Amino acid sequence: MPRLLVAGGRVIDPSQGLDRTTNVLVEDGRIAAYDAQPTGGEEVIDAAGKIVAPGLIDMHVHLREPGREEDETIETGAAAAVAGGFTSIACLPNTEPPIDTAAGVEFVHQKAARANHCRVHVIACVSKGREGEQLAEIGSLVEAGAVAFTDAERSIANPELLRRALQYCLMFDKPILNRPETVDLSHGGVMHEGLVSLVLGLTGLSADAEDVMTARDLRLADITGGRLHLMSISSSASVELIRRAKSRGKHVTAAVCPPHFTLTDESLRTFDANFKVNPPLRSQEHVDACIAGLKDGTLDVIASGHAPRAREKKMQELDQAPFGMIGLETMLPLVITHLIEPGHLDWPTALAKMTIHPARILGLEAGTLAIGAPGDITIIDPNLEWTVSPHDFRSQSANTPFIGWRMKGRATHTIVGGEVKFQR
Repeated sequence: MPRLLVAGGRVIDPSQGLDRTTNVLVEDGRIAAYDAQPTGGEEVIDAAGKIVAPGLIDMHVHLREPGREEDETIETGAAAAVAGGFTSIACLPNTEPPIDTAAGVEFVHQKAARANHCRVHVIACVSKGREGEQLAEIGSLVEAGAVAFTDAERSIANPELLRRALQYCLMFDKPILNRPETVDLSHGGVMHEGLVSLVLGLTGLSADAEDVMTARDLRLADITGGRLHLMSISSSASVELIRRAKSRGKHVTAAVCPPHFTLTDESLRTFDANFKVNPPLRSQEHVDACIAGLKDGTLDVIASGHAPRAREKKMQELDQAPFGMIGLETMLPLVITHLIEPGHLDWPTALAKMTIHPARILGLEAGTLAIGAPGDITIIDPNLEWTVSPHDFRSQSANTPFIGWRMKGRATHTIVGGEVKFQR
């Protein structure tokens, strides 16, 4: 494997508190040295004027394969990931069949290895078949390489099942990821329940549905001591509940996806199904609360929530179209444009939520540029202005409302194990 020298960039590594201009040498697939000078025997990447960061990690990705290859495949999803600057992604088990067996985990690993883009980790099912009734074979799934457990967009409704899962996963030091939603309070909803849904005559998804389950999950994590990660937080009350739990020293982590700090339910006035996501786009007060939660550390992670849908599925009437929005190739620019540029987050804080924080939650050897760490690097041009176009996407789907938007900042190089997997 050739030596690789990333030269002259602003190296920001939140895991080490590092923020300075220097050269980074990668040798034998691992970070070998700082301040190294070219000797003529290495490949040199000029990173002057750019940010050199640990490889970005996305812990909330729907790859759809097996079963829904019309939406996305492991190959196209991984290709989209490196185009977006991600060196590692963790995929959810809501496939057909669900990933609830060791064979299912191994299938994803084999397909990802064949694609040879980024590192693909598997988050396996909490319950058999994602039916919320019986625990999956947690031990065998861990042995196969599962890094965490979730039933994806199906919230774990049975509190006894979640309690046992939290307790059992302590044996393996694995987190349970749950998307808080009390289905009985949100069944049949299309968009956020509020003034806009009333005006449009659309059935609402109440924020109470998220808040009630957030409170329940926090309590169960408290009494079990289990590792709980709350996915896709979108409501102000949930942010406050998590904030209070953390202030009492409770071990819980939480994530937010870009739509919930960039868009509001006003967008649904267009009746464009690309704005239809779950949890739904909420009102401005909830958006402001999510941004505040990112600023004060209540929300630990920014995840894409990448949920590809084939074009014909999103072309249906709004109440019939499925939820979901792609995000791997737009997440970093949205963070730069809507969080860093306005001054809500500085670069080290934003990068921590996309590197070392998800790495620690999932127990990955990643998210850092420490000497000896894997040579996973994302090089970012923070000043590159560009327009989102579906013709640029490497994802198989293009279900995003951001097409035509002007963005600032983009990954220019994605390096995995010392190999350049993507170069813009």
